[in-house]
Amino acid sequence: MLVVLVCAGLGLGAPQWAAARGAAQFPVQAADLAAGRQALTTLQVRDRDPLDGYSRDRFGTAWADVDRNGCDTRNDVLARDLTEVVVDDDGCRVLTGTLDDPYTGEQIDFVRGEHSADVQIDHVVALAEAWRTGAASWDAARRLALANDPANLLAVQGAANQAKGAGDASEWLPSSGYRCAYVLEQIRVKAAYSLWVTAQEQAAMGRVLSGCRTA
Repeated sequence: MLVVLVCAGLGLGAPQWAAARGAAQFPVQAADLAAGRQALTTLQVRDRDPLDGYSRDRFGTAWADVDRNGCDTRNDVLARDLTEVVVDDDGCRVLTGTLDDPYTGEQIDFVRGEHSADVQIDHVVALAEAWRTGAASWDAARRLALANDPANLLAVQGAANQAKGAGDASEWLPSSGYRCAYVLEQIRVKAAYSLWVTAQEQAAMGRVLSGCRTA
């Protein structure tokens, strides 16, 4: 039997900015903007480390069920971020849904199968970027936590995710009005995991935040 989830969300504790995710043109909250600007000043600024030794496997099994709810992280995020979600009779595997893509502002109909990659799960702070800004020295448990942290994950248009690659804020930003929320979340993640920023990245983040509108 298929299960229809009219509203996304599986109790993952999505942060306050998630309310703006579904409508990319929404302004951010003034308190979130102030906190982000303050947090940006606390991040260590230094050059990236080499990418030597990096592989996706260094962050554990992809989409592990770290919260032990019986569903893998990818399907948890799809169910959280898509609307009109239909899941398989296992209660986990998302079969169809609609994504209001935060990165492009486009609406995408997700259908599992040949075109599943039209919607991908992005690490807001890319794992390769994290590796070069502190994660190379972490233990396996901390890397696994970052790779599956819902605060660092978004369902997005596949093409936009591929264009971003491992770029930081100085190299890639969403084309939509979601830039402020995106940069704020990168700052939150980097602060929470004690990752550093480059001087160019810090400057790019500051420029974005200086142009943010607040609710």
